[in-house]
Amino acid sequence: MKNFVLIPLLFAVVTASFQAVAEAQIATLRKGTPLDQQQADPDQLQPYSDRDVKQPRAYPMQPPVIPHKIENYQVDLNVNKCLSCHARSRTEESQAPMVSVTHFMDRDGNFLADVSPRRYFCNQCHVPQIERKPLLENQFKDVKAVLNEAD
Repeated sequence: MKNFVLIPLLFAVVTASFQAVAEAQIATLRKGTPLDQQQADPDQLQPYSDRDVKQPRAYPMQPPVIPHKIENYQVDLNVNKCLSCHARSRTEESQAPMVSVTHFMDRDGNFLADVSPRRYFCNQCHVPQIERKPLLENQFKDVKAVLNEAD
């Protein structure tokens, strides 16, 4: 008998709390955009860098950023558009930097004849550079710069 009283009471409390949350202007990532509408992505409005100039790294062991557009590049199980320029056999013709030798190693440290399946999907680590003012000033110095300062 107690359950018959508690269930409607619990339902009323939960409903009232949902209404209070809906009426309150809570800060969300959607910034007030209704759920049935698509919010404009501010990063998509920024122009991608297409200077083909090697960018400095922002922190130790950072994967290099991609200094050119990669829109419509197919990278899937059957095709990797990146390797049409960056593969070992194509760099002389394309003048693009070769994929790092670490990409030819399996997880046991053995060298392979082709890119390791673990490193085949480039966008897991590498991202295109966006032309944007940094949010914070970066104090990172490469090891070479630190050694040159010590001299």
